[in-house]
Amino acid sequence: MTTTTPSPAHRVLGTPPAAPERAAAYFAARLAFHTDVSDVAAALATGGDPGFVLVDSRSSGSWDQGHVPGAVHLPTALIPATAAALLDRSVPVVTYCWGPGCDGGTRAALALAEQGFHVKEMIGGFEYWVREGFAYETREGTERREADPLTAPRATDDCGC
Repeated sequence: MTTTTPSPAHRVLGTPPAAPERAAAYFAARLAFHTDVSDVAAALATGGDPGFVLVDSRSSGSWDQGHVPGAVHLPTALIPATAAALLDRSVPVVTYCWGPGCDGGTRAALALAEQGFHVKEMIGGFEYWVREGFAYETREGTERREADPLTAPRATDDCGC
C-alpha cells in the first residue's frame, strides 16, 4: 500500500517552506546583494558620507530624463573600460537601472563584481525612487512627484519595515 502526502488545495504550500535555518541563510544572503530605495534615500539624506557610491547604469538619454541626486553616471557598457578610473574599489557600490522590470542594475552589479568591486543592487531602481516621492534631477533641474500610496506610506517617511 502506497501512502501519499495530501497536496494542498493551492500552490502557496505546494512546495513547502524551507527549514527556518535555511530560510535565515537565504534571506541574510539576499540582503547582502540588495538594498531598497527607502534605505538608500535615508543613507543619502544624512548629509554625510553614506559609505557607498550610487551608480546609475542607464544610457545618457535616460540619465537626462531623471536620476538620483548624487549618483554617478556609468552606463553598463562602459563599466569594463572606465569603472576602475571612476570608482574606488574600497568603497561599496550600489547600482540601479530603470526598475523592477529591468535587469540593467543586475548586469551593472555583475560587471562591477567581476572587476573586484563590492556591490549591491538597489531594487526598484529609478522607477521606485520616483514612485516613493523622492526628489530627482533632470536636465531642467530638480523635480519631485507625490508618493504613490501603493509604494510608500502617506504622511510619513518611515514605512516601518
